[in-house]
Amino acid sequence: MLRVHPRIQIPLAEFHWTYARSSGPGGQNVNKVNSKVTLHWPIASSPSLPDDVRDRAMARYAKRINNQGDLVLHSQRYRDQAKNVSDCLEKLSQLLLDVAVPRKRRIATRPSRAAKQRRVDEKKSRGKKKDLRKKPNLDD
Repeated sequence: MLRVHPRIQIPLAEFHWTYARSSGPGGQNVNKVNSKVTLHWPIASSPSLPDDVRDRAMARYAKRINNQGDLVLHSQRYRDQAKNVSDCLEKLSQLLLDVAVPRKRRIATRPSRAAKQRRVDEKKSRGKKKDLRKKPNLDD
């Protein structure tokens, strides 16, 4: 059981794992050991995910969801298959934690009159400072 949040607990039976050979350095080990792990999880049809969390996750991670409605995660960070499995589960729990609680809606505000005046005064003082750097005009 993957416990992400008090509302989100996913049985490991929902996950489908595939294994492949990792890319990158590793000597002879990389040519004979299937240490890369790919996690497929049917997020669209998972009964263990609340509907509001599912909607936010599917909207936010749409690029990670394939045509069958599976969320796909890869891990080949470690040379050990078991460590890569736990890394995939850790990635998934972090993704779900990010969408578990809805974001606060920003309340649009406007700058106050005093803030606008400070901005204009600051711009004028910067302009005067730059005018003082110029050579004096002898025609005046």
